[in-house]
Amino acid sequence: GKTSLLLQFAYNCARDTSATVVFLCRRNSFDKSLLFLPQDVDPSSEIFERVHMKYLEDDEGIRKYFAAFHMHKDFPRAVILDDFCEFFDEGKCREKYAQPRGCDVAMVRTLALCCDAINHANEKLPFTESCKLLISDTHAGDTPRLLYIYQRWLPYILTIK
Repeated sequence: GKTSLLLQFAYNCARDTSATVVFLCRRNSFDKSLLFLPQDVDPSSEIFERVHMKYLEDDEGIRKYFAAFHMHKDFPRAVILDDFCEFFDEGKCREKYAQPRGCDVAMVRTLALCCDAINHANEKLPFTESCKLLISDTHAGDTPRLLYIYQRWLPYILTIK
């Protein structure tokens, strides 16, 4: 489902721009996903060589990746971050930030760093090129709170029910 759509987006970006795409995810989540590609997409295509998978374990991994983003020689055309909320452990965040809404603090700091890194890349890229950030999330329950956080940092939000 969702991860297959993200992979299709990565493929399309890599095909259309001849540039790289970075796909950030948790290994255990990605390995459990059933991936479906359209029939006209060859899974052995050289285009997939430009889709770079990077497996991260937690929110700290995301922040480390984006903190060093400015050091890229060539910026990717897209960075896809799959299942954003799964990177945040409620207990660890609460303990680290010493407050009940520790995950909110960690998410906001992470999103701020992601957006800053992408903005930096777009300032350095030629006018005709850009780097996109695509974040996916599947959540139930705390939707209004998360939506408020996402609306603050992300220019477009699509909700699929």
